[in-house]
Amino acid sequence: MKLHQLQALCAVADHGGIRSAARALDLSQAAITRALRELEEEQGLPLLARHAGGARLTSAGLTLLPHARQIASQLEKAQRDLASLRGETPRRLCVGITPWFGQTLLGAALQAFRAEMPTVELELYEGLQAVSLSLLRSGQMQFALGPAAGLPGQEFSHQVLAHYPMRVVAQLGHPLLQAHSLNALLEQDWVMNFTQAGQHALMHELFGRHGLHIEPGRIICAQSSAMLSSLIINAGMLGYSPEPMLLCEPLSGKAQALVLDEPLGEGDISVIHLRDQVLDPAARCLVECLQQALKASSRLRDRNERCLGDMLSLFF
Repeated sequence: MKLHQLQALCAVADHGGIRSAARALDLSQAAITRALRELEEEQGLPLLARHAGGARLTSAGLTLLPHARQIASQLEKAQRDLASLRGETPRRLCVGITPWFGQTLLGAALQAFRAEMPTVELELYEGLQAVSLSLLRSGQMQFALGPAAGLPGQEFSHQVLAHYPMRVVAQLGHPLLQAHSLNALLEQDWVMNFTQAGQHALMHELFGRHGLHIEPGRIICAQSSAMLSSLIINAGMLGYSPEPMLLCEPLSGKAQALVLDEPLGEGDISVIHLRDQVLDPAARCLVECLQQALKASSRLRDRNERCLGDMLSLFF
């Protein structure tokens, strides 16, 4: 099996046909057809079933697909790492960005990055852990900018850029907005973001260490920042969220943090990548631009503009 054959298979699966796959890979339809025919002949199995609207993978193709994705990603990663050692600028960069950074400082960081590396194709994901970790493992994503709490240390390493307060958040007008104890909030419905592996640690951090217990049915796990914010604003749920999210839509001006007697934890924003991975020149450049944007947020003179900077404690 060759890399271009596996890339062709993945592209047909993702785009639903040979013509669309050819456009996505910037190749001719003949080249895609030839690569897939060679792969079918090597394996002695039909991998594609063609139909009027395009093509779909056969059962053999579907069996091969996850292996093809993993192999192609690892080979692409190896090529990036070797190109980095040669000092070459990569053609493409894929990163994950934590939601609050995406709505606040990302624009300034990307302007600086585009000025330095205008030819690099950039792909951005909303960097919630449930999404980012699988893409980091596959080699598709170079790094993720987000919280490092609960990361499998044997797989990933991280560089902390800043800490921020975590807050219990409610919509303006919530009947318990003036509550001062977590104990008064245990009968409310909550919405949070966590991975399955990190749920126990989060429940202990928020409730267990204060001697409190909340029924699991009270907790909704939202794997989307937009969904989490919407449920706080439109369904009256309580949220446990990074304080900078209060500056972002739709929470800005519609929600606020409760002032509680119990101390709450801190979150972090970190550069996360595979432990054995060397960041290529484009990734290193983007990290520097992200750091510059964080520094600039703490140097603003106008108090209103400096709200975000006042929430952050920088660690670089």
